[in-house]
Amino acid sequence: MKAIFVPLTLAGALLLSGGPARAVEGPAFQTVLSDGAFEVRDYPGLIVAEVTVTGGQKEAANKGFRLLAGYIFGGNKRRQSTAMTAPVAPEAVSEKIAMTAPVTQIQNAGTWTVRFTMPRAYRMEALPEPNDPKVQLRRLPATRFATLRFSGLAGKRDVDAKSTELLAAAKSHHLLASGPVTLAQYNPPWTPWFMRRNEVMVPVDP
Repeated sequence: MKAIFVPLTLAGALLLSGGPARAVEGPAFQTVLSDGAFEVRDYPGLIVAEVTVTGGQKEAANKGFRLLAGYIFGGNKRRQSTAMTAPVAPEAVSEKIAMTAPVTQIQNAGTWTVRFTMPRAYRMEALPEPNDPKVQLRRLPATRFATLRFSGLAGKRDVDAKSTELLAAAKSHHLLASGPVTLAQYNPPWTPWFMRRNEVMVPVDP
């Protein structure tokens, strides 16, 4: 199974909707080890919105991101507790959710799972319910990741080379990979190639 983070072509469009100076939240983590561009981090349990789509990598990324964008930009309904009386005419209330980075895309057998991490301020029970049944809310467990930072356009050749380098670095630090290597891209598409922040990441046993 191969996992990658969605390139931020669509994410960049979402960033524009909030203005060029808008800060984008990333998941919190604790750095366990730092050795140059190589780091080991502990990420807490996260809540994600995810969809499962088909198609090639780019097509699946676009389809999945559109569905998730629909959810975070108001395609949802606020959870409400209503007294058991009749008749009931509930008011349609939607909620916009702040964007976070990165968005993940995981390849399964014939399908892709695209995930968006919910902002830290939300609890599962407080998140609005998606209008589209394709969008599911899930809890992910706390995970330790080995990561390797690099810049550039993150083409396939670069990612393959950095993935090999990451696995070698993890092994040299006596870490056992427990899942697929992922690619994380944090910049919108207009960022100059030499200023782009990329990372390859792999879950490792604590």
